[in-house]
Amino acid sequence: MIIKAIVHKADEGGYWAEVPALPGCVTQAETRDELQANLREAVELWMEAGEHEASPDNEEQILELAV
Repeated sequence: MIIKAIVHKADEGGYWAEVPALPGCVTQAETRDELQANLREAVELWMEAGEHEASPDNEEQILELAV
């Protein structure tokens, strides 16, 4: 799987990055190498958080609203 991230230079030094395809998936680091490792971990944790099985008695659904 290929995930794209937007890398920003932080005002206070270092870098921070966001993954537009994964809302709320952000991380920061002092170096680009460290940022890449942190991004991999952030994406893995984001995906793990979304993995769960809905029980047949209580099916969960996502409802998206535009206001």
